[in-house]
Amino acid sequence: MVRRRPSTPAESLVERIDQSEPGSPGKDTVPSGFPSIDKMLGGGFRRRDFVVLAGDVGSGKSSLALGIALRSALLGTPTIFFSGEMSEERLMERALAVEGKATVDEIRSGKLTDPARAMVGAAAVRLRGLPLVVRGLHGLSFEELHESIRMIPRPGLVVIDPVVLVEPPRAGPTAEETLALASRALKSLALDHDAVVLAVAQVATNPATREDPRPTLEDLGGLGALKQHADQVLAIYREEMYRPGGGMEGATELIVAKNRNGPTGFVDLYFYRRWLRFEDMLDPEA
Repeated sequence: MVRRRPSTPAESLVERIDQSEPGSPGKDTVPSGFPSIDKMLGGGFRRRDFVVLAGDVGSGKSSLALGIALRSALLGTPTIFFSGEMSEERLMERALAVEGKATVDEIRSGKLTDPARAMVGAAAVRLRGLPLVVRGLHGLSFEELHESIRMIPRPGLVVIDPVVLVEPPRAGPTAEETLALASRALKSLALDHDAVVLAVAQVATNPATREDPRPTLEDLGGLGALKQHADQVLAIYREEMYRPGGGMEGATELIVAKNRNGPTGFVDLYFYRRWLRFEDMLDPEA
């Protein structure tokens, strides 16, 4: 009996490419649900990648992170969202507002028109069967973070909001060093769970004082560890925040400031502040 020699990594990769359908995303691809973002990233995020979503205060970082979690889950991706800013109930309330195109206040007070009530009802049906789990982040040890993810069958997307609340396996002597340790630990988390880890980060500098206030890699904190360990860095820029009246209200550039596996650039999104909802400018109903 002749034994077949094991395939090399290169041969296995070529075999996988040969077996894939032309134009279809790879099996390790996790969609963001935003067509323009997925196109820029070669089909979407990749399992085992650590992604940083950065932006200034009030730019909509948490809203975009939630939008990505919802859209990816709607496409069948098992997703877990760790929130340090809202309780599980309030996060799902916001998710209902995003999907139902209503305000949180309208949902809480029940002051909805009949068409709005129908849209919120339809959104509630969609969310009910979603492969989306929400957990609180406050006071969670890194091992408890691991355990929560282990409870999800083959998780695809893990969202951390915000990254500064992550307690690494050991704390550093300063907040910056602790953040650096957390970024390294989150990259390991992506590798251990074969999932995308998307962490929300606030820029550490004040872009408003610059001639061009667009966020850059140098604006990330953590002693440079965030930009070093991240496979992709996405940064939100809304001109109206820095130059009122100088740009279309809601127009958003999502800057791909770092992309270890492909090109950098930007995609155009639109932010509906009323609903805390982002939409793709090229495919607004996607």
